[in-house]
Amino acid sequence: MNGMKLEEEKCQQEKKSSEEFVGEMIESAKKATKKATAKAEVAAKEAAKKADTMTTEAKKAVAKATKKPLKEEIYLQYAGKEISKDELIKRIKDIWTKELNKKIGDIVTITVYLKPEDNKAYYVINGEYSDSIDL
Repeated sequence: MNGMKLEEEKCQQEKKSSEEFVGEMIESAKKATKKATAKAEVAAKEAAKKADTMTTEAKKAVAKATKKPLKEEIYLQYAGKEISKDELIKRIKDIWTKELNKKIGDIVTITVYLKPEDNKAYYVINGEYSDSIDL
């Protein structure tokens, strides 16, 4: 009988050790899950902040791209005459296309120098061709 009792106690101890081991493993798994959840929450918050920042930047870019361009008007008034920037540019483009037989798409830059005392507008197209027109 003593042998059986010893074996029973041994089994109970092993059972207790196994239960303690399982309990420790469960606690360890719970701690690991809490840590992983906390890390995931921090990462999700950071990702949300980045997305919000990117969204704000995208909205600004769209607003800038869809913003109406500034309309500029310039008029030269002298000696009872008036001429607009648009009229001068149109006349210069007409000379480029009709008299010189060139394409509007070939124009990269037009620089105009107004000289009312000479009643002239001097112009340079693409830094190469220059001439003048009467105001």
